[in-house]
Amino acid sequence: MKLTESRDDYTGKHIERVAEYCKLLAEKLGETKEYKGYVDQDFVDHIHMAAPLHDIGKVGIPDRILLKPGKLSEEEFEVMKSHTTIGANTLLEVKKKYPENMLLDMGISIAHYHHEKWNGSGYPEGLSGRDIPLEARIMALADAYDALRSKRVYKEPLSHEKTVDIIKKDSGSHLDIVNIFLQNEDEFRKIYEFYQEDHCALETAI
Repeated sequence: MKLTESRDDYTGKHIERVAEYCKLLAEKLGETKEYKGYVDQDFVDHIHMAAPLHDIGKVGIPDRILLKPGKLSEEEFEVMKSHTTIGANTLLEVKKKYPENMLLDMGISIAHYHHEKWNGSGYPEGLSGRDIPLEARIMALADAYDALRSKRVYKEPLSHEKTVDIIKKDSGSHLDIVNIFLQNEDEFRKIYEFYQEDHCALETAI
């Protein structure tokens, strides 16, 4: 994770925020009738710890693509998409030494599938609906919220309100479990504001 953070100026607090978003969503899903028997405390703990591994494959993406300030070309985007398989394969190598480690299982799933979309238009496998692992669907929503809220070399940050509107529109096409997000959107806003770069830099300095 530290290697991933070193690649750009945005990753550090992004991975802290998405871990908290994922924990929140998992906890709330575990309280619903649909997921109560599946999302237990182990699931919550594992996704909280594994979420920061979702973009670990970006260590294998060249700077000219990862840090490009403009829109990626079609060829460049294909390279960028490979971070999902690079990340999953890296963690699979680690798992060979720890075959019973459920945290690694969660990390592999998240790294590989967090860019799949509910309607099947995502990557790398083009999975759709419930064929996408729940932990990856949780991460997809967490990642989308944080990406929209955050400044990048190619975009300005959006407000919480505008981000919520976009996520609503993506419900049922790109994203799942949006209803749980909407019921807890204010908690997302609070997490984002708490883990902003300047806030945490000040804490580190102190």
